[in-house]
Amino acid sequence: MSMKTQARVVVIGGGVVGASVLYHLTRFGWTDVMLVERSELTSGSTWHAAGGFHTINADTNMASLQGYTIRLYRELEELSGQSCGLHHVGGLTLAETPERLDQLRAERAKHRYMGLETEIVGPEQIRELSPITNTEGILAALYDPLDGHLDPYGTTQAYAKAARENGATVQLHTMVERLEQQTNGEWHVVTDKGTIVAEHVVNAAGLWAREVGRMAGVELPLHPMEHQYLITDDIPEVHDHYTELPHVMDPQGESYLRQEGRGLVIGFYEHNATPWADRTTSWDFGHELLPNDLERIGDALDFAFRRYPVLERAGIKQVINGPFTFAPDGNPLIGPVQGLTNYWTACAVMAGFSQGGGVGLSLAEWMVAGETSQDVFAMDVARFGDTCTQPYTRAKARENYERRFTVSYPNEELPAGRPLHTTPAYGLWDARRAVFGQGYGLEHVNYFAPEGEPRYETPTFRRSNAFPTVGAECRNVRTAVGINEVHNFGKYEVTGPDAEAWLGRIMAGRLPREGRMTLSPMLSPSGRIIGDFTIAKLGPERFQLIAAYNAQAYHMRWFEHHLPASGVDIRNVSLERVGFQIAGPNARKLLQRVADPDVSSAAFRFMSVKEMHVGNCPAIVGRVTFTGDLGYEIFVPVDFQIALFHALEAAGEDLGLCPFGMRAMLSLRLEKSFSAWLLENKPDYTPAENGMDAFIDFNRSDFIGRDAALAERDNPPARKLTTLVVDADDADVAGDEPIFRDGEIVGFVTSGGYGHYVERSIALGFVPRELAVDGEAFQIEILGDLRTATVTTKPLFDPEAKRMRG
Repeated sequence: MSMKTQARVVVIGGGVVGASVLYHLTRFGWTDVMLVERSELTSGSTWHAAGGFHTINADTNMASLQGYTIRLYRELEELSGQSCGLHHVGGLTLAETPERLDQLRAERAKHRYMGLETEIVGPEQIRELSPITNTEGILAALYDPLDGHLDPYGTTQAYAKAARENGATVQLHTMVERLEQQTNGEWHVVTDKGTIVAEHVVNAAGLWAREVGRMAGVELPLHPMEHQYLITDDIPEVHDHYTELPHVMDPQGESYLRQEGRGLVIGFYEHNATPWADRTTSWDFGHELLPNDLERIGDALDFAFRRYPVLERAGIKQVINGPFTFAPDGNPLIGPVQGLTNYWTACAVMAGFSQGGGVGLSLAEWMVAGETSQDVFAMDVARFGDTCTQPYTRAKARENYERRFTVSYPNEELPAGRPLHTTPAYGLWDARRAVFGQGYGLEHVNYFAPEGEPRYETPTFRRSNAFPTVGAECRNVRTAVGINEVHNFGKYEVTGPDAEAWLGRIMAGRLPREGRMTLSPMLSPSGRIIGDFTIAKLGPERFQLIAAYNAQAYHMRWFEHHLPASGVDIRNVSLERVGFQIAGPNARKLLQRVADPDVSSAAFRFMSVKEMHVGNCPAIVGRVTFTGDLGYEIFVPVDFQIALFHALEAAGEDLGLCPFGMRAMLSLRLEKSFSAWLLENKPDYTPAENGMDAFIDFNRSDFIGRDAALAERDNPPARKLTTLVVDADDADVAGDEPIFRDGEIVGFVTSGGYGHYVERSIALGFVPRELAVDGEAFQIEILGDLRTATVTTKPLFDPEAKRMRG
């Protein structure tokens, strides 16, 4: 039979992810879809995978999609008639330290409001479930009944068969050689068997995703890593056990273990990991394995012999050493690539049998409906933008691999590949003993370590060594004046005769008059929040937009998709336009000393914006700060940043000017109940839920998402974002904790921490709308303890906003 020469979608890659994408596209009604594979299905990483699946993931939506993937398998078997070789045996994740137990308690708390049936079990229950596990030194474990393993070959075939039955085509032994986009937006997929004309292309090429990306001029941030696991001979304690043994994840030993027939499989995420195929993956690589390297896992194997004594007496039947791909943070890369039309990714899925179904579902929703049903920023290809160089990607992929079983703390900053991007002020902060963090590849100050203290924040689920220092920075802002960089905001300049009309289409909020600023949500067609912006009108046809720094590619992709052919220009100026914010009761005095115009409260009102000189520097100054205090954001061309700092520093010495970091700023914003991107403001939520409907201009009839927002205005949703004061001990909320009332879970936390100036532990979260009233009492689970939390409907600091607006 001759190859098809036209398809709506061509999926490149026949591993489990490509097959899942193909199936899910047909499930949503796109049947003119085609998968192209250079060899057989399951070639690449899929065929040598250990086949385990689990739900644990630091991101709750990722965990939810992993749960979807696992539950899908039974349905897939029924649809296709193909066995997936399912073994739902449950899984144990061991905790040998209090820190690991804190992590498992935090995970279990998330699972409670997600509806996942996990539980903390003690050493005796561990031994009952897995008698081959030596529990000496073990404090507890997290048990998940959904964990298990499957047959990689059968599962991939089940996806493909179900897709074929829905009308899809699978083309094997066909090599994609080039991708050529035509002027009409169509793709020519040039293969060794002819050319396929496609509306959409999906890169699901796994180990070869970098190469397929380069065919479209894209350098994707992923890197293959070698991974080894062992299959043992028969073990009597295994095959004589009355039921199949559960999986056991032993983070301390860097290993996972499961039953395989009459023996065991044990795999390792060792701390001297080996990147593979540094620049390119050979097209000749396929069904072969890499040479064994048992020396690399020697220490981990010794530890495993102590944890599972039966291994010492077992023979090794086979050693599997094969590559699979990691993104810098270990999550998949999915979605449309900025700057290209209808070029989609579904790659770097290192846990394909936990995540493949969710990846296929989300990508198919995105392609067919234009958006996903839940927030998938944690695996959106846009989350890295163009920040990653190849060496950086390799360093972060290796770091992530080696930390696969390491405790992940909410305040931890990982060192590999840093610093990558810095501003001119980096040296100033370094000389002042800054403790740095990073986001989207850019260094920022978390706090300033006092003399005699280490320049390192202890990773913890509880209050860290930085707690008193951050408190001092917060109090200085509230009582004098603080200075902080504003480089880590995304900044865009929009110009042109149609700029205002275009902004009126893509922004839901009120547009400002010249010299003024407004706050605005940006909505998807279904009315979900895809951005929170400050809009400043600098001139008749000139606007500045400010939003989250880590959403630059995400937002530019949306802007470009909706940009008209002429009349509007948009430019990302995030690192061209940097500067500082000054905040606190002395901020106006400081600015007046260095600014050329009058900045009194009458001349420069709250939410005004002016172009002026600050010191010798041409600046754009906005009368607003994220601290919720009296303050200003001062933006200058990058070459003027150092001069601006010295002008402010000299003028502010007698006013108590001190620098503060991001830890302090996030504490200060909690005292004002300000919401933040990817915490309270993200595509899981709508403006009527999180309060951003207050900024929507319903008088305009044509902004994206208006119908959905209007429907919720007239019929308010069931949940509402609120602020709660928590009776905390030595641990504050970090996010995703369940909220209880009368023993029932009624909501969840989005973010929180300690408000150092008001001296209260604060949580923001969603609760039933009718219960979001002053004084209403709830309980929040923090590391296994239920803590009383009370609603406050006004900000804890400056509730009437007299200082902020004064």
